[in-house]
Amino acid sequence: MERVYYSSFDSTWLKKVFVASTERGICMVDFLTSEEMFLKELKARFSGKIVRDDRKNQKVLIQLKKYLEGKLQRFDCKLDIRGTPFQKKVWSAIVKIPYGKTRSYKDIAHAIGHPKAFRAVGNANGSNPIPLIVPCHRVIESNGALGGFGHGLKVKKQLLDFEKTHAI
Repeated sequence: MERVYYSSFDSTWLKKVFVASTERGICMVDFLTSEEMFLKELKARFSGKIVRDDRKNQKVLIQLKKYLEGKLQRFDCKLDIRGTPFQKKVWSAIVKIPYGKTRSYKDIAHAIGHPKAFRAVGNANGSNPIPLIVPCHRVIESNGALGGFGHGLKVKKQLLDFEKTHAI
C-alpha cells in the first residue's frame, strides 16, 4: 500500500501551506485552506495511508519557505504528478515558464503542439495539484488579463507581483 506523507508550515501571506509526497516525489501542494480540507482532498486523490512526516518533506518545505521569502526562483524536487497525458504535457510546459514571467494559455497550447487547445490548457492548468512548484499562476490570457486561479485572482496577482519584485 502506498504511503502519502504530508506536512505544513505557516506563511505570512498564504496562511498555512500544505505539501504531500509519495516515495516518488511531491504529489500535492495547497494553501489558504484548512488541514481538514487538505486531508479530505488528499484522501480523494490517493488511496494509500496518509501520515504526517515533516522529515520526509524537509527538502520541499525548505524550498517553499525560500520561495515565499523571494530567495528561491526554481524548485529542485522530484515530482509525483498524476494526471492525463495531456495534463502532464501542460504541466511540463508550465514548469519551464521563467520566474517573474508569464505565458498565455495560447502560448502553452502552441508549446505542447496543440495550438487550438488553449481552453483545454486552461482546464489542465486549473487542475494542477502542485501550485507554486508547477507555477500555474504564471499562465494568463492572451490579452493580458489574469484568467482564472483556484485560489482567487487576488492571490494570483499577488504571486505575479511578488515574483516580478524578486526576479533577478
